This record gives sequence, structure tokens and C-alpha cells, in this order.
Amino acid sequence: MFFSVVIPTYNRLPILQKCLRALEFQHLREDTVVTGYEVVVVDDGSTDGTLEWLDSHRQELSKVRSLSQDHLGPAAARNLGVEQAKGDTIIFIDSDLVVTENFLQAHADALVQGQQQLGSDRVFTYGWVINTNNFDNPSSEPYKITDFSAAYFATGNVAIARKWLEEAGLFDTRFQLYGWEDLELGVRLKQLGLKLIKCPAAVGYHWHPPFNLDQIPQMIDREIQRGRMGVLFYQKHPTWDVRMMIQMTWLHRILWGVLSVGGRLNERTMASFLQYLINRGKPQLALEIARIFLNWYNVQGVYAAYADMEKKRYSA
Repeated sequence: MFFSVVIPTYNRLPILQKCLRALEFQHLREDTVVTGYEVVVVDDGSTDGTLEWLDSHRQELSKVRSLSQDHLGPAAARNLGVEQAKGDTIIFIDSDLVVTENFLQAHADALVQGQQQLGSDRVFTYGWVINTNNFDNPSSEPYKITDFSAAYFATGNVAIARKWLEEAGLFDTRFQLYGWEDLELGVRLKQLGLKLIKCPAAVGYHWHPPFNLDQIPQMIDREIQRGRMGVLFYQKHPTWDVRMMIQMTWLHRILWGVLSVGGRLNERTMASFLQYLINRGKPQLALEIARIFLNWYNVQGVYAAYADMEKKRYSA
């Protein structure tokens, strides 16, 4: 089993440095099934000096190979990484994830155990992703209930045989905006009969800066993008499960409409309260409250994109 850790990145150099250094020092047991590993970094058109830093640190980062492309999005970046990878097993992580020293061994053990238990190699593993604001020592963050994910296939921390990715058709590069490209591939993997094996021993610490009000315009834009990509997801897989995932149901319209009072609780009307919480040292609580109007923007984005799709279909 040879691992290729594929990491798309775009303007995340400071945390990418921590990400790659953690992968450089992996502990593999003497009896491991892992014959070796590489780290394939795909730069998606960064403008923060990522490629130059990678080039100047080649000796330090002996496991890293770097590739580059124009800014085409994470789906295209991951596809390029898989196509150029040497490994028979692919691990996807994000470039703002810092892993523990037994990360690769944990995925390998879970893959082997899963295959033995199921009597099949149609398995993939999903590790823990722990969210943290602690840049200096991200691994000090404990696991929290808010870190739980029910996603079937999410590329924040997943290991899968390369052949299944190729049989499923890799990522759909039409997902150029934010969101859903990994879960859409997950639908196709599920159709191939692959089983998800949870792997809590493969821990990655997902760093993001503490929430502040300056982030809100970008977060709103991401929710609108996620709505548009959600409709593309539904076009490909018009099922009730997908509608639930992308929040394109009457239930979500009512839920977020009521909680946001029809959009009246928004980034403007809640700014003072959110800033109060931030000033009290509670940025995470402020973010969770902001999700009320962020989800409202998402639902509005979904239905606007769906209406646009229907309009184009009837006028064609």
C-alpha cells in the first residue's frame, strides 16, 4: 500500500507550512502495510508565494511534489493530483489541516481491518476533523460535539483506493465554486457499493482564524456559491436525499425563515450583538449564531439558482 496524500491549496501558505511539516514526520510501524508515501500539493493559482516557498524548501520537504494550475477550483486540483500521483491509495486532506504523527498508519490499519471485516476491498476510511482557532498549537484542541460529521464522503480527511476514484470518474470539474464536489463524487462511490469506515485515530486539526465581522461578506458569498453548486448537485442526482443535503426543501425555507425572521436578523441588524460576543471572548458562539442568517442566504441562493435553471430549461 503506497499512499499519495493529495492536497489542493489556494492562498493558504502559513497554515500549509504547518500541514506539510506534520506530514513530513509520520511514524509507521515496522510491520506496517505501507510501503511508502508521497505528498502531492496542487497549487490552484495562488498569489501568496506558495509555489516559490515550496520550491525553496525542497530539501526540508522530502516527501512533497508540487504541481500547479490556473485557478480552476478544488475539483480540478484534486483530479490533477490523482492523475499525477504514484500511489495505489489516495488520501485527501485540505491545506489547512494539521495531522498527528500516526495519521497515515491509522488510515492504513482501518483500511485493512475494514477489508477483513467486510470481506471486500470496496471500502474507504474517514478520519476525525477537529476544528480549531489555535494557530500556534492546533493539536491542543479537544474533540467537540460540533466537530461531528455525518457526511458519507468528505475530502477533509479521507483515504480510498485510487481504482475506485477512477472507476467513479473522479471529481466533476463543473463544480468550480464553493461546495459539494466531494459529496457529489460520494454519491457515485456509493452507487459502486463502497462502504465508509470511520477512523477516529486518524486525526486532523482544521485551522481557521477566529470569527470576526470582517469575514461575514466572504462567508455570505460562499453560502450563495454553495447554493448554486447545490443545484448542480441536484441536477446530476435529483433525489430527496440530495434535496435535504443542499437545503432545497420547504422545511429548510420555513426553518431558516422563522429563525432569521424572514431575513430581518442579518449581518447588519445582528452586528452589534455579534461584536459583543466577540469582545467577551466568545467568537465561536458568535459564529454559531451568525449561521442563522448564513443558512438563510444559502437557502435563498439555492432557490434563486434553481429558478434560473428552470427558466433556462423552458426557454431552450
